[in-house]
Amino acid sequence: MIAAIARTLAAPAPRLAVVEAGTGTGKTAAYCLAAIPLAQNLGKTVVISTATIALQEQVVLQDLPDIKANAGLEFGVTLAKGRGRYLCLKRLDDNLRDHNQQEMLASEASAEEHTALYQSMLGRFSEGVWDGEMDSWPDAIPETAKSALTTDHRGCSNNRCSFFKQCPFFRARARLEGAEVIVANHDLVLADLALGGGAILPEPEECIFIIDEAHHIADKTQNHFSSSARLNATIQWLDSVNTTLGSMAQQFSQPKNLVSLATQTAADTDALGNHLHALAGTLEDMPFESKEEDKEAYRFPMGQVPDATAELCRACLPSITRISDALEQTHDLLSKAMSGELDWPQAYAAEDWLLPVGQLLGRAQSVETLLQDYADGDAKTYRHARWLSRNPYDVEMVSAPIEPGHILQRVLWDRCFAAVCTSATITALGKFDRFIERAGLGDEAITLSIASPFDYGRIATFQVPDMAADPRDFDGHSAEIVSLLPELLQQHPSALVLFTSWRQLNAVIKGLPDALVSQLLVQGEGSKQALIAQHKERIDDGKTSYLFGLASFSEGLDLPGAYCRHVIIAKLPFSVPDNPIDQAIAEWAEAQGRNAFYEITVPDAALKLVQACGRLIRHEADFGTISMLDKRIVTQRYGRALIQSLPPFRLDLPGTQ
Repeated sequence: MIAAIARTLAAPAPRLAVVEAGTGTGKTAAYCLAAIPLAQNLGKTVVISTATIALQEQVVLQDLPDIKANAGLEFGVTLAKGRGRYLCLKRLDDNLRDHNQQEMLASEASAEEHTALYQSMLGRFSEGVWDGEMDSWPDAIPETAKSALTTDHRGCSNNRCSFFKQCPFFRARARLEGAEVIVANHDLVLADLALGGGAILPEPEECIFIIDEAHHIADKTQNHFSSSARLNATIQWLDSVNTTLGSMAQQFSQPKNLVSLATQTAADTDALGNHLHALAGTLEDMPFESKEEDKEAYRFPMGQVPDATAELCRACLPSITRISDALEQTHDLLSKAMSGELDWPQAYAAEDWLLPVGQLLGRAQSVETLLQDYADGDAKTYRHARWLSRNPYDVEMVSAPIEPGHILQRVLWDRCFAAVCTSATITALGKFDRFIERAGLGDEAITLSIASPFDYGRIATFQVPDMAADPRDFDGHSAEIVSLLPELLQQHPSALVLFTSWRQLNAVIKGLPDALVSQLLVQGEGSKQALIAQHKERIDDGKTSYLFGLASFSEGLDLPGAYCRHVIIAKLPFSVPDNPIDQAIAEWAEAQGRNAFYEITVPDAALKLVQACGRLIRHEADFGTISMLDKRIVTQRYGRALIQSLPPFRLDLPGTQ
């Protein structure tokens, strides 16, 4: 792996590599030992991007210090996180002084509810025992408290802020200057690239990107470049725009430039409201299908928006564009008032309005993006999935790119000096094809697969009990799982039990004996970290403990040794049949004459299955059992391909010895 990465970095552009490195191969050490000295020689910055905060912190706190101590390398390391993960001292001060009249326009959070927490934060920060990073606060922070204490780039007054010198975010940002290795996450990298690159991180051309946990990058890109808007909520939001601009004009004694913007915006919000009402009326007539609870959905076939709907969206664009422009001009005026460029009465209050106006601007730009997308329809360069979600109160319009690779190619692969994508699970059914297609890497990227050094055949068994129920029979399959679990769980004192839906997880727990339920730790009953800590404590005390969870528990959990001797998988991890993005991807594939099930659905399930099985063996001395409670893996034609995609476990299948 070291050699492959070194050759990539020394080659002519494009310098792109994809390396699957099985658990235990030491991939972090490999990419660091290859990339860091070469980057130092080339004058480039290494940006290590992970999908999870847990791995991000592991790389910074464990892996890189270990490499520095043992490899004879000297380099500076900085952890990069977004603004939303740092305390905004201005907002903390406003909340403690109850100076939040304008803040309440932007947030429903009550300062009084969290006063004790705010005072504790101020004390710890002032004493220097806390650096203002939200993730390092010792206790869980309620979401309402966190949202009241953080800001984004639109709500930040930068060096004009009275707290700029003490600002936790800008202190962290300053450490990025000159850093030879920056550890970030996919969301931050994508946010920087969406801003054109170089806004938070160095320019892509000056970076060697290591995309760790790379199997997430396509989905992260898809989510980051999606757009949505709720119509009734947007109509109500228009009142907030008028109220905010009107109140501002009054506080600053009716300055002409602000009054002019408020007057024009009032006319535009009125016109946009009428257009949105007409659009909502048209969308109500779409053939919605019932989903869970009170939700309904309708997906536009092939992503094509009807002409009448597209025309109504086009009619909205002039008004929403002018509203966005007016809010941006208002934001600029506030910045000028803060710097003393405008002779406004009470100009000192401009800083208090920056965040609410910035949030209104962000919402306006988001609505504009969505309406433009629906208005353009088939004129878009790349295919999108478009659908509607409806509840008794509102209709939401959504658009998501189904080819995130084209976006990654444009904003990252074509611009960066070099990039290495790596993970323990990249190939699907033994091939890189699915990842290469989704990530937009093309034929230029070199690929390498390195098997895990673990002796899986000796230390792990993959078993499929002889089951009668078809997993597509929800009641019958759930009942059979209930009957099997007590005996399966008795085999080991610790287990991780994975489900594909909350519905089945809850149904199974409801059917289990109370004595067994008391030994369960179920996702949602506490934070992921708290549940894992409680689980480990039980095992350390010699007790039995079983973790129950969904897909998010199938990766990122490090439960070595006695903490996990048994992984039980309730059902093959096929995508949810009614997921609109997956439906759209399958639809486009079928239109191209491809078999969506065998080319997309089965490879994606194979990747997820490998990830789930990967929770069992974490080091060379580990051992245990994997139980698959879905007979399709031995009865269906695709089952053999799924089994062959797994590590070489010892197999215990129905009908075999």
